[in-house]
Amino acid sequence: MPLGAVRPSPLVEQAAARLREQITGGDWPVGTRLPGETTLAKELGVGRSTVREALRVLAGAGLVRPRQGAGVFVIAAEAVEDWSSRLRRAAVADVYEVRMAVEVHAARLAARRRTPEDVTAIGAALEGRRAAAAADDAAFVDADIAFHAAVVAAAHNPVLADLFTEFTPVLRDGLTELLSLTTLRADDPGTGDAAHEALLRAVRDGDAEGAAEVLRRELEDPFAADPAARAT
Repeated sequence: MPLGAVRPSPLVEQAAARLREQITGGDWPVGTRLPGETTLAKELGVGRSTVREALRVLAGAGLVRPRQGAGVFVIAAEAVEDWSSRLRRAAVADVYEVRMAVEVHAARLAARRRTPEDVTAIGAALEGRRAAAAADDAAFVDADIAFHAAVVAAAHNPVLADLFTEFTPVLRDGLTELLSLTTLRADDPGTGDAAHEALLRAVRDGDAEGAAEVLRRELEDPFAADPAARAT
């Protein structure tokens, strides 16, 4: 099919989209050598620099690869999905399994590495969570996540912090939906408070295994009716 000229802006994105269509639509199968930059630029109605940037976009998506002195070749018919996109599609249960691995280890590290400022921040987040008990479910979930984020931050591992940040949106949606489908907060507006206080205490006291165990038990049954009973 003909490529067709693109509109003025944003050129690179539009050019990349047109080229992607040729690949995913089967017009350029895996192994195909793409036309040269000059030819592509003419067909798309853009400059060679725009084509060059568009090809970089496709290379980043895992669709094409340049070969020195030979040109640019199609190496896959479907783009490699980035981490953020996969998380947006993920089931909450799957995210929770990853959360367990990330946060339990982060709690252990936090107890070993926490500074006085970290303990203060976690304590402030716990007070924020308690204050949010009087708010709606969405605000309470945000306050709960802020508390957990403070614990992860106290681990002083930027990779763990980035992972937690990445799956937070899916986690927020899932927990808000969970609360909307239950009467949990009607019975206990600040559900899980004792477990969160126990986590703060373990981190503050430098009890690495205690902190990990408190969090592990909480995450095994999120927003359970009586988390305090399992956190003591």
